[in-house]
Amino acid sequence: MKQRKLRINGHSHLLPYPEEIPDFMQEKGIFWVDKDRKYMLQKDWNRPITDSSFFLNEKLAWMEHFKIDHAVVLNLSQLYGNGLRLEEMKQALRFQNDFNARIQQEYPSKFTCGFVVHPGFVRGACWEIERCVEELGMRLLCLPTHYMDTIGTWRSIFDEENEPIFELANKYNLAVEIHPYDGEKFIKLQNNNWRFHLIWMLAQCADAYHFFTLNAYYDKFPNMRVCFAHGGQLAQMNLGRRIQGFDGRPDLFEGKQHPRKAVGHKNIFFDTLVHDTGSLGLLIKNQSSKQVLLGLDDPYPLGEMESDKQSSYPGKILDLAIKEEIITEEEKDQMWDDNVLQWLFGDDEDQKSALVSKILNS
Repeated sequence: MKQRKLRINGHSHLLPYPEEIPDFMQEKGIFWVDKDRKYMLQKDWNRPITDSSFFLNEKLAWMEHFKIDHAVVLNLSQLYGNGLRLEEMKQALRFQNDFNARIQQEYPSKFTCGFVVHPGFVRGACWEIERCVEELGMRLLCLPTHYMDTIGTWRSIFDEENEPIFELANKYNLAVEIHPYDGEKFIKLQNNNWRFHLIWMLAQCADAYHFFTLNAYYDKFPNMRVCFAHGGQLAQMNLGRRIQGFDGRPDLFEGKQHPRKAVGHKNIFFDTLVHDTGSLGLLIKNQSSKQVLLGLDDPYPLGEMESDKQSSYPGKILDLAIKEEIITEEEKDQMWDDNVLQWLFGDDEDQKSALVSKILNS
């Protein structure tokens, strides 16, 4: 009998319940959730919790309702640790990683969870990678597009000083997620009308992709598979500008690889969260459908959530792409299933089969 195609969400998030967050997180102003589960908070910052599926039991019910078999849970962007003192950063990130590890261990058929490290402290980051992989059994490394180094300078995640992190990711055959945040901390503009989420997050992803491809890390670390959040949307739009710049000013790119060489590479993935079929069509035209995986970014309001106001529901973008003949039914199934598994495990067929078996037999 032919195995049914799975529906795997390659970009999801999960909040701990308020009582699961250690007291020091609120005492230090790092991160917490109010007792009524209405807000997530940091010092001088708060954000409404817009859907009950931010939390575990409610997310499981949400997944059941929308027939989502499995979800890849990334770290919370608020817990990248930028600007925290060393000990506070280590404790906060360890809490996040231990929480995600527990979720994966307790619900292996429902969740594959990521872990996060801070690149500003490379040696400590490498130790945490070793712990999360060898002790906690995690296979997905979550990294920010940009981070603050030890002297307060903001840098790209694909700075050459971070190569020891990528060497370990290569050694362990890890999937890597690149996700933007904290733009308002280093882009000197007023935080009006959600500009950092609507505009600058996409620019941050494009900037990270720029240096990933110029440094040819897709060849240097061939066992590491990288997915860029939100479709790497601006990276698709400005591909031609990057190519013209590289060709027109070769003196600025000494020792770097041509942008065209990375296009469609088998180890570079993008999720589908681009919000319109025109952008999705360009993404697929540039990279091919095999490098695109379903990502909902649930339960955030910019995710593909059920909403009358936004005329949306999980998977809508692919349904529209079918109607507009941008993709086929087979390609749609691959984005929900095969492509997510390929990003997570590469050519390790045993790991793929093990996860599929857990999902189908749960």
